[in-house]
Amino acid sequence: MGKPTGFIEIQRKKHPTRPIEERIHDWREVYLPSPNGELMEQGARCMDCGIPFCHQGCPLGNLIPDWNDLVYRDQWHAAIDRLHATNNFPEFTGRLCPAPCEGACVLGINDDPVTIKDIEVSIIDRAFSEGWVTPQIPASRTWKKAAVIGSGPAGLAAADQLNRAGHLVTVFEKSDRIGGLLRYGIPEFKMEKRVLDRRLALMEAEGVVFRPGVNVGVDVAMSRLRSDFDAILLAGGAGDPRDLDVPGRELQGIHFAMDYLTLQNRRCEGDQVPDDQFISAKDRDVVIIGGGDTGADCLGTVHRQGARSVYQLELMPMPPDVRASDNPWPLWPQVFRVSPAHEEGGDRLYSVSTQRFVGDEKGRVRALQATKVEMARKDGRLEFVPVPDSEFDIRTDLVLLAMGFTGPERGPLLTDLGVTLTPRGNVARDARWMTNVPGVFTAGDMQRGQSLIVWAIAEGRSAACAIDQFLMGESQLPAPLP
Repeated sequence: MGKPTGFIEIQRKKHPTRPIEERIHDWREVYLPSPNGELMEQGARCMDCGIPFCHQGCPLGNLIPDWNDLVYRDQWHAAIDRLHATNNFPEFTGRLCPAPCEGACVLGINDDPVTIKDIEVSIIDRAFSEGWVTPQIPASRTWKKAAVIGSGPAGLAAADQLNRAGHLVTVFEKSDRIGGLLRYGIPEFKMEKRVLDRRLALMEAEGVVFRPGVNVGVDVAMSRLRSDFDAILLAGGAGDPRDLDVPGRELQGIHFAMDYLTLQNRRCEGDQVPDDQFISAKDRDVVIIGGGDTGADCLGTVHRQGARSVYQLELMPMPPDVRASDNPWPLWPQVFRVSPAHEEGGDRLYSVSTQRFVGDEKGRVRALQATKVEMARKDGRLEFVPVPDSEFDIRTDLVLLAMGFTGPERGPLLTDLGVTLTPRGNVARDARWMTNVPGVFTAGDMQRGQSLIVWAIAEGRSAACAIDQFLMGESQLPAPLP
């Protein structure tokens, strides 16, 4: 414990951000670097608990009190060693993870939790700037070949771990660039793609082979991969978006969030997306349906595109400002949160159910009809009951559906392979992370369903350990999850 009285004397300090009036006019990251002196103070707030519940909150089992203490003591080089011991990509999680570790912080019982996420991203960013992060090429090779299908956080984590074990790893990605949702789903203002490219270049230098633009099951048969590789990992994510089955859904101007975000990310990458294919919010009245992270990503994007107005609708009721009695510590706190995108503007409406879309004579959406709802239990099931006489209209000419995902996309990859699916539509696996097809494993959202980046990385690491054991009979790779 760096400073026994630190949690008493020092208050939590918010990660600094760029001014709103500046950042909404560009696509650079919202957050600014935290001064080292302030970070050392924030590290001093960590109580180095006898039972560190932050470990329980983090699927990766990050050694959080260790590197908090090292930052407080100005031992940054040792801090990055502790951080990399459990997390392949702290520069991703430090920017994108909602930090369940902070929700489980013991200090959060009666005070603001430690700024774990801020300290994490500052450690890795300093390590890169100081040149401490260099290619770690395996000392020897097993000459066993592993294919990873999908280059999101789960696939990349597994590929990194399998390469460290000495296997020959090839990552297949159906998009034209590597990164999955990290590339085309996450807006530039949340994570500039130079951060992703920097890590990919490092992995390539270590021996990982990337093959973008290959849709496995279409461009190359799964049977070919099974004959060419000793093991295969399915890590294609949960890309099937949840739709909204209401009258008027067929109208022009209603789009899935990921289609919208991908096009803007392509333009940020420098691609020439024709105007007739681009989805722009400029001078439009926008409605975003869905109050989660994807909805917030859309919100920040429409601000930067110059929307005239924007409403974000959420079916669930507005969360309380503090934990409710049925949401005790160390569970994830279901409380009202304001992201940088929400700070930038827009109206958030809760307990709202969309009833229909109304179009104009050209077949384009011009309004949304909705009603207020109340939650009720019926036969043990949660239902949303319309509130009488609460109907209202919202003028809109662009609607973005950000209601999450239902599971992996159905296609030749899964059908030709013949993998078993769970009742929820995800790829089923056994305790060894293997599907019903011998030598074919799965990890991440493809088998778990839509989840957090930290879960994806943890699953990728665990699946890599299982694959290594399958190939070699034993494994020294860590497995954070059973």
